[in-house]
Amino acid sequence: MLPAGERVYAIGDIHGRLDLLEAIIGKIEADNTRREAADTRILLLGDLIDRGDDSAGVVEYVRSWNADFAAVDAILGNHEASLLSVLDGDTQWLESWLGYGGRETLLSYDVPADLLRRGSLAEIAEAVQAYVPDTHAAWLKDRPLSIRRGGYLFAHAGIRPGRKLSDQKPKDLLWIRSEFLDSEADHGAVIVHGHSITPQPEHRHNRIGIDTGAYFSHTLTALGLEAGERWFIQSKGEPTS
Repeated sequence: MLPAGERVYAIGDIHGRLDLLEAIIGKIEADNTRREAADTRILLLGDLIDRGDDSAGVVEYVRSWNADFAAVDAILGNHEASLLSVLDGDTQWLESWLGYGGRETLLSYDVPADLLRRGSLAEIAEAVQAYVPDTHAAWLKDRPLSIRRGGYLFAHAGIRPGRKLSDQKPKDLLWIRSEFLDSEADHGAVIVHGHSITPQPEHRHNRIGIDTGAYFSHTLTALGLEAGERWFIQSKGEPTS
């Protein structure tokens, strides 16, 4: 349940698909207009970046949000956490990150493709520092790891079952999978999460998963919440490259 007068739209993992994000925001605005007036908030569940072709555009779109029909916030995902680690000088993590979507993110920030093909890790690390704007880095660093609203906790990957919600560790909020996904425990709130891809949203008694693999399925999913009501909205697109 959400407090009276509140409405939340949670959006799953975007992964650089600005086209799908813009489309689903349009659908959310139309849906919100059809309903009674409420204090409306849009929450992005992390993994705004990597894999798709316009991560820089997604970050800028959300960071500079100025639409008046809803407030917006974004939770940190493991892919943003990886970029922040690289920006903090963790070159050991760089190679792994490049392999699971970081390369596409750096291309969206205009890092030369030839440098990414032939440059050393040290040279690429320098390019990350040079090409990712300080405004984007600072905004990402300010993202929370979770947000609680009423009977819902919004977190990127999930939570560690059996641990108080207030005592959750960053690693679990960002990375956990099977221990959370397979749990039938009452967590003290319904956990709304992304991170683990399913063909359709997963709606269970203790969690709702809305990562439908936008970067390859071309389907981005949002969950609408108001009082005890729940509904889904999706945007569908075509391959972008």
